[in-house]
Amino acid sequence: MYSLIILVLFLTIICNYNNIPATAQEDFWGQYCGDSGNYTRNSAYQQNLDDVLYSLTGTNNGFGYYNSTSGQADAAALCRGDIEPETCRRCVDDATRRLRQVCPVQTEAGGWYDACLLSYWNRSTGSSSLAYLGFNINNVSDSGFVEWNRSVTNLIGVLRPEAAGGGSLRKYASGNMTVSGSSMTIYGMMQCTPDMSNTECNDCLGVRMNMIRRFNTSVGARSYTNRCLIRYETYPFFNSTWFPAPPAPSGPLLPESEVGFRDGSPEDSKHGRDDDDTGEMNSFNLGTILLATNNFSMESKLGEGGFGPVYKGKLQDGRDIAVKRLSRNSGQGLVEFKTEVQLIIKLQHKNLVRLLGYCVKGSERLLIYEFMANNSLDTFLFDANKCKELDWAKRATIVIGIAKGLRYLHEDSRLKIIHRDMKSSNILLDNEMNSKISDFGTARIFGGNQMEAATNRIVGTYGYMAPEYAMEGIFSTKSDVYSFGVLLLEIVSGQRNNRFTYQGQPQNFLSTAWRLWKENKGEQLIDNRITQNFPTGEALKWINIALLCVQEDPQDRPTMSTVVFMLEGQWSANLPTPSEPPLSFARFAAISEQSTTTTTVDDTVNRSINLTGSTTAST
Repeated sequence: MYSLIILVLFLTIICNYNNIPATAQEDFWGQYCGDSGNYTRNSAYQQNLDDVLYSLTGTNNGFGYYNSTSGQADAAALCRGDIEPETCRRCVDDATRRLRQVCPVQTEAGGWYDACLLSYWNRSTGSSSLAYLGFNINNVSDSGFVEWNRSVTNLIGVLRPEAAGGGSLRKYASGNMTVSGSSMTIYGMMQCTPDMSNTECNDCLGVRMNMIRRFNTSVGARSYTNRCLIRYETYPFFNSTWFPAPPAPSGPLLPESEVGFRDGSPEDSKHGRDDDDTGEMNSFNLGTILLATNNFSMESKLGEGGFGPVYKGKLQDGRDIAVKRLSRNSGQGLVEFKTEVQLIIKLQHKNLVRLLGYCVKGSERLLIYEFMANNSLDTFLFDANKCKELDWAKRATIVIGIAKGLRYLHEDSRLKIIHRDMKSSNILLDNEMNSKISDFGTARIFGGNQMEAATNRIVGTYGYMAPEYAMEGIFSTKSDVYSFGVLLLEIVSGQRNNRFTYQGQPQNFLSTAWRLWKENKGEQLIDNRITQNFPTGEALKWINIALLCVQEDPQDRPTMSTVVFMLEGQWSANLPTPSEPPLSFARFAAISEQSTTTTTVDDTVNRSINLTGSTTAST
C-alpha cells in the first residue's frame, strides 16, 4: 500500500518492499501520477508531451542522462550508473510508454525501474519536485543494530564524496561493506544527474541521506528524486562495473589520408545517374565551422540528435550547412562518427542526405551535411498544424523517395547497406519536401552474397524494429523492409506507431491496421486531415504494401525493388495478400532487453577503500 506525505518543497512517495532483487525490467516498482491537474485530450499540451517523450531517447547528454523540452512539456530521465548505454536507452524508452499507460492524462508524472527513472511535468507550473522514498519491511535485530548502523553510515560517508566530486563526471558511486561481527554485507549506491555541480550534488544527496535515516532499522532503503538518489540493500542490486565514455584519442581519429576531397561543385555529379559514389570528402577547418555557426550559438541550434546537437551554418560561399557536433560524453559516439564518415563517403544518392565533409580538431568531432530546410519528417507528420502541409501528393513523393533510397542502399550501390534505424526522425526533407535518408552511424555493410548477420548489440528503435532482430539480433535487408512498412503506415495514418489510437482509445498499431484492412475498413486508418483530393484506392494499396513489409517471416517480405514497383504502379498483378503481423511485439521487446544484449566494458576503474570492514567501490 502506498501513502503520500506532503513535505515543504516536494512530494515524496513512501512504500515498503520485500527483500527481492529486482532485476527484470518489467518491475515498474514506483510511480506517481501528479496532482497538479490533468490535460485535455488532443490539447496543445498533450501534443507537446507526445513530442517530448517520443524524442527523449534521442537526447542523450552523456552518462545515461536524458532531458528534453517541447512547448510547455519537460521530461528528464536518468539511468543507474552501472547500466550499459543501449540497455539504458531501452529502459527509458519503455518507461515513457509505461508511464503514459498508468498516468494517461496527468500533466506531471514520475516512474522508476531498477535501471532507470523518468519524470515529466508542465513547465508553466515549475520544475518537477517529485521524490520517492522506499524501505524494506524487514528490520535489523536489536542486538546487531549498532554495528549495522555504523556500517551504513561509514559506507554512505564514503560514497557521497565519490559521487559528488571524486573525479567522476558520471556522478555515480557504488560499493559494499561487511558489517563487523556479522555475516551481513551492505551494498550501497549514490548518483546525481551529470549536469549538477559538485556542490549541488553533495547538497542533494545530503537531503536524501536525511530522508532514509528515518528508516535506519530497515535492512534496505531507497530515496530518489529526478536529480539525485541513494539506495542500500543487503543484496547486490548493481553490477560490479560501469561503462564510462572512452577517452578522446591522442591523435586524429581520421587522418586526411583516409578520405579524399570533395568541393561540392556540380561537376561532381555523374551524368545520367542519380548516385555519385566517388568517395571524395572535404576536411573542414574548425575555424570555418565556428564562423559558419556563430561559435555554435543557441540561435544556430537546430535540435539534438542521438549523439549530440545539430547546428545550422552558412559557409563563406553562401552554402547552408548542418553540422552534427559529437557530444564529448557520448559513450558510443566516436564509433558512430567513424562509421558514418567511412560509410557515407561511398554513398551518394538523391534520396540520401549528402555528407559534405568532416572536421577533427582536438576533442571536436564534426560532421558537415547539406542543410535540409524542412527538418525531419516527424516534425511535420505528427504536428497538428504542420501536418496539413503534407497533402497526398507530398506524402507520395516522400514515400517513393524513401523507398528508392532504401533500394539504392540494398541493391544498387557498390555496397550492400543495412540501415538498422529507419524511422520518421531519420527522414529529412529539403525545401521542396523531397525525402532523404539520414543518420548512418548504426548502418552495417554486407559483403558478397551475404544475406543476413547476427549481433549481440541491438541498435535501433523499438516500434520500427523487426521481431527477428529484436528477439535474436538477426538483421538483413528484410529488417529494413519491416521498418519501412511501419513508417509507411505512420505516413498513411498520421500517427506515431507507439502513440496510436483508434476511435479515441490506445491500440496496437500493426494489429489494428491489419484488422481494419482484413475487414475491408482500411479507409478508417487513413489520416482524416487529408480527405480533400484524396485517392482512397491508392491509400488502401499503400496499407496493403505496408502489411506485406511487416509480415513476421522475413522471407515473406518483399524486396525494396518490389516495393518501388508496387508504389509506382508498375505491378500489373493484384497485390499479394499479407499474413498477420506480429501481435505481441511489446513482449518481443521486453525479452530482447534481457537476453539479446551483451555487456561490454571499454574501461573499468575499481577503487578499493579501506574502512572498518571490507569495501570495494566502483566509481
